[in-house]
Amino acid sequence: MAITTCIFDAYGTLFDVAAAARQAAAEPEHSELRDKWPDLANHWRLKQLQYTWLRAITDAHTDFWKVTQDGLDWALEATGLDGKPALRKRLLDLYWELQAYPEVPDMLRALKAAGKRTAILSNGSPAMLDGAVQSAGIGDVLDDVLSVESVGVFKPDSRVYDLVPGRFGCAKDEVLFVSSNGWDAAGASGYGFVTAWVNRSGEPMDRLPWRPVHVLSDLTSIPELAGA
Repeated sequence: MAITTCIFDAYGTLFDVAAAARQAAAEPEHSELRDKWPDLANHWRLKQLQYTWLRAITDAHTDFWKVTQDGLDWALEATGLDGKPALRKRLLDLYWELQAYPEVPDMLRALKAAGKRTAILSNGSPAMLDGAVQSAGIGDVLDDVLSVESVGVFKPDSRVYDLVPGRFGCAKDEVLFVSSNGWDAAGASGYGFVTAWVNRSGEPMDRLPWRPVHVLSDLTSIPELAGA
């Protein structure tokens, strides 16, 4: 069946999650981060994801902003940068203004020009997602922004993926689901979506029962995969 609807994970897929640490490290007042920002960014992202999984399986849901703060606090301690409230505040402020990857605006415009429906499906809270979409200037090429907060559980729970056919009235195999997280793309494949894993860093395939249909290095070819 032809793809009618293109759904994107947000953080790491459309928005560069390392941008907050990288930008803060370039500011003179946060020079202590200059050599440590890659480690901090990696720790922050990993803990952020781990906390969503642990909260999902223990039925201890909270919003993604709380998870983001907890992940940062762990990362700051792991890199010897805890006890620096000004740095912590700056990193959190920057997270609300994450940069989109360079190919994102043109890719979304191409999909819309071809008549495809586009949306975000994210663990992010509505306020966080609104801030990122506004900062990236892509609100006019998205039909909706769907947050897990409407179901109260993080991905890859099937109730999250249910939001897409519920919102757009489409069959599962009409959906191209795009994520930079291998586990997310795999979970969406198991759900029944056509999936694309954006593997920017060349990571190995996750050992899970399902595999993404497509593996990409960036988002440039998404319109072609969607038949745009």
